[in-house]
Amino acid sequence: MKILVTGGAGFIGSNFVHYWIKNHSGDEIVVLDKLTYAGNLENLSAVADKIKFIKGDICDESAVSEAMQGVETVAHFAAESHVDRSILDPEAFIKTNVLGTHMLLKKALEQKVKRFHHVSTDEVFGQIDLNSSERWKESSPYNPRSPYSASKAASDHLVRAYYQTYGLPVTISNCANNIGPYMFPEKLVPLAITNVLQGKKIPVYKPGNQVREWLYVEDHCSGIEAVLTKGRVGETYFIGPDNPEYSNLEVIKKLLKIMGKSDDFIEFVGDRPGHDQKYALDHGKISKELGWQPKYQLDEALENCVKWYTENRAWWEKVKSGEYLKYYEQQYAKR
Repeated sequence: MKILVTGGAGFIGSNFVHYWIKNHSGDEIVVLDKLTYAGNLENLSAVADKIKFIKGDICDESAVSEAMQGVETVAHFAAESHVDRSILDPEAFIKTNVLGTHMLLKKALEQKVKRFHHVSTDEVFGQIDLNSSERWKESSPYNPRSPYSASKAASDHLVRAYYQTYGLPVTISNCANNIGPYMFPEKLVPLAITNVLQGKKIPVYKPGNQVREWLYVEDHCSGIEAVLTKGRVGETYFIGPDNPEYSNLEVIKKLLKIMGKSDDFIEFVGDRPGHDQKYALDHGKISKELGWQPKYQLDEALENCVKWYTENRAWWEKVKSGEYLKYYEQQYAKR
């Protein structure tokens, strides 16, 4: 099978490429990535001889046409994905996540691909009250609250529209917050780990009680594999962990304990606008229908993250230089 992985040089996309090569060595993989700040060819260096890489924007019709040639399956990861950045520059999110997804759908229809899988997020459903035991289901109504989640919601609707209107064989997965190797250190877990390794404070949005689910990226990849190989066309599946609920502050304290550091590394900063309180997915559908279960509990996932970032300092030191520092200062300096 020939599979196109969009955003395959980014965090989740590159982990998926590594996973797919390991478990489907006979398949041909094409990676299309614009190589923005979050895309890094070093993420694919270990498998460079096993893939075809195309540098290009998913909004660029010629690049997408080239990448889509002969493809049977599309795994669509490419997206602008950081809420804070979407608040600073929403236009980039609309362009990539909405118009880029539409370009891919258009070309997938022309090329008669056998499966178009769209990777989405739990954030399209809005927020849950901190005191609620509610968990979202695939039928839950959308209620995005940031430019990022609104752009992802729009892309989800486009994917479903191409299935209903044109018969394009699609599937969608909505996932919890991912953590793992190659994660860009603007996100909470790698930011915390790398800051501690540099002797810096960890900025935590006040009051730190926001609740997220944390999915180890390998589990996400195996969940997508289950959807691609066994999922029903036209269906949506949630991919999430089997972890108790923890606040962001509790997760940071777990990391500090793993790293043998005190809570003195925590520095509270002013909260961001429209900060969602809580996300929680019910992944019973994918477990019941496809037999998928997550492998990693949170403590093991966090330990794996600490180990990887400790052993790959050269990777993240390059990433945290230059433009990243400008963003970091802009995001946290005045809070």
